[in-house]
Amino acid sequence: MSGEGLTVRDLRVTFDGFKAVDGVDLDIRPGDLRFLIGPNGAGKTTLVDAVTGLVKATGSVRFGSEELLGKPVHRIARMGIGRTFQTATIFEELTVLQNLDIAAGAGRGPLTMLRRRKGVPESVTKALETTGLTDLRDRPAGVLAHGQKQWLEIGMLLVQDVKLLLLDEPVAGMSQDEREATGELLQRVSEDHTVVVIEHDMDFMRSFARSVTVLHAGKVLSWGSVAEVQSDAKVQEVYLGRASEPEPASEPAAASVPAAEEA
Repeated sequence: MSGEGLTVRDLRVTFDGFKAVDGVDLDIRPGDLRFLIGPNGAGKTTLVDAVTGLVKATGSVRFGSEELLGKPVHRIARMGIGRTFQTATIFEELTVLQNLDIAAGAGRGPLTMLRRRKGVPESVTKALETTGLTDLRDRPAGVLAHGQKQWLEIGMLLVQDVKLLLLDEPVAGMSQDEREATGELLQRVSEDHTVVVIEHDMDFMRSFARSVTVLHAGKVLSWGSVAEVQSDAKVQEVYLGRASEPEPASEPAAASVPAAEEA
């Protein structure tokens, strides 16, 4: 696809002398579905916070030709960069349709955003179809299943014409069916957008990542395709944990992969 990619050079974030992000370089091409993985404290969420203006950083973060570092959060958002957090931020008392309508109507006043209109904007209709929430459009968002709330939040980014989506552990706490549906949703979204996913679920990463960056102690440890990253001895030692060692006969192979941790 055409569009803008994300180029990160020598990105550094320090908290009271602690180097949370320590000289990271990233190249994310338009239309990529990039997974950021790494153990607890690797710097994944802090990196995304720096890209979106939530923490101060040095170095360079360019989206297309525009430098992001130093810009306020709202300016970065207006450039087409949106993110989700580990807990969905939706209006639970309002319907699915109203949530999407509010997200799509940043230029309208609050009363007109809540007023029922004769027609539904095309961007909202498309977001309902993409997220699979069309049949639930008139349900209060608060009664949605956990996975559906995450899909609604992604839909709220789509109606804002976001070009780059930064998603923080979108499948945390989901059932297997919800994880599968979310992976398929991310594949659909990445046909027209660039998507970056912070993730701990290794099975989910293996199934849906187009490319992977592994962070460790604030630095890039490895990057490439899923196969390339999994075969990297440094990754096996630091993140996948004892992957090269024989597993005990009573333990499944997957036991060598750490359980989900907080970023």
